[in-house]
Formats: sequence, structure tokens, C-alpha cells
Amino acid sequence: MDNRKDRRPVREREPRELAEDMIEGRNALTEALKSGRTIDKVFVAAGDTDKALARLSAMAKDAGAVVVATDRRKLDQMSPTGAHQGIMAQVAAHEYATVDEILRRAEEKGEAPLLVLCDELSDPHNLGAIMRTAECAGAHGVIIPKRRSVGLTAVVAKTSAGAVEYMPVARVSNMAATIRDLKQRGVWVFGTAAEAKTDLYHADLKGAAAIVIGNEGQGMSRLVADSCDVLVSIPMKGNISSLNASAAASILLYEAVRQRG
Repeated sequence: MDNRKDRRPVREREPRELAEDMIEGRNALTEALKSGRTIDKVFVAAGDTDKALARLSAMAKDAGAVVVATDRRKLDQMSPTGAHQGIMAQVAAHEYATVDEILRRAEEKGEAPLLVLCDELSDPHNLGAIMRTAECAGAHGVIIPKRRSVGLTAVVAKTSAGAVEYMPVARVSNMAATIRDLKQRGVWVFGTAAEAKTDLYHADLKGAAAIVIGNEGQGMSRLVADSCDVLVSIPMKGNISSLNASAAASILLYEAVRQRG
């Protein structure tokens, strides 16, 4: 007997589970916001004129979330049930710190601040690996931008191998402005760039220092690069001309560890 007509789509037969860092639907997001849960990003159906949806998006934005207009078909693909009601949200796997809290952490330890600034990293595995290395190297915190960057997702938390519980991560609206503020507080900012004439072994990382790691594809943005005090390179002896972001961060961090004794 040919029962092909009775076959249902795989999605209907085997519903996908909602990712542990995603919530869907208006009520779920409303309750998450009421409880004070940290929302990284909200995906709202583009062109939807629903006033209730607009109010909910505004509430999320006021709470610090990035709100992204998203094609409804993409929302359908993201949702395992299809009952997203025009809105889904990505929640943080851990609370964010502030830059002030990170600097205070260094002060309380009696140490010169050692920070890692990630400029628009998109790969959660890279961010998680950087957090893991930063924690092992004794860095005081990691700073990421709100937009065009991966946040503290479940994948980041898992890749960090537990470092998410110990390594403060601050999320800022403007990375270049944050760099300027750090410089005013006496922190020297070192940007990583393959074309830099100064190599990391000639960079003085013993004092208050922030290491900037650029995007996986394009490196640092021009504005961020121009804001740095010094651009440093990692000597490359092989045929491949670059390292991935987490490997570059590891090398810079442990050069700082070496210099600080």
C-alpha cells in the first residue's frame, strides 16, 4: 500500500526543540522582561503594525536589547512551533557586567587592568574560547559591542568551559567611545593588525592594557583601529598569513602574562 499521501513534513512529525537561549511569543517575552532577565536581541516581524508588538519591542529596547526587524519567513524558520506571534528573543546565558565593574575588579585585586575588547566577533566559539583563555590568563574582563556581535549565548557559555561564571563581560553601545574612555582612565589600548610594524614582543603590556581583537573576516573596523594607542602584529613564519581570533587573543594575553611576571 502506498501511504505517501499520509506522510507529514518532518517538522510536524518531529518538532524541533527551541534553543535554550531563545524564547518565542509575546507572553514569554513579556514575562522575561518583567522578571529582569537579560535579553540580548529581539527579532520582530518586519512591517508589522500591531501596536502591542510595537510596545513590546520598545520595552525590550528600553531594557537594553537590540531590536532587529526580521522577515516573517525567517521567524517561521527559527520557531519550532510556528507560534512565535511575530516576535522571538535571544536571552543572555549570563548577566553582563559594566566596564566600571571590570575596572573595579582589577583595583580590588591590586593589579593593573588587563582587558580584552572583541570588535564585532560573529562566531560564538571564538568568543567562548577567548573568555576561557582570558580567565586562565588572569584578565579582568571582556568587552563586546551590542550590535554586529555575538552575545553571551548558550554556545558561548558552553565553549567557555565554565569561564562564563568567572569572567565578567561588558556590552557597550559604542566600542570606539569605550576605547577613548579607557584611555582617559590610563589604560593603553593595543589593537591587533597583521600590517602593524610593532610586533607584540616590543609592546609594553606590563601596565594597564586592553587588547583589541578584530572581526574574523575584516579585522578591526577603521574607527576602532584609529582609536587604539598602538597597533601590534603577531610574527608569522609560515605560509598562512593569519590566525583565528581566539588564537590571536591567546598569544597576546600570554605575552602580557609573561611580561607581568
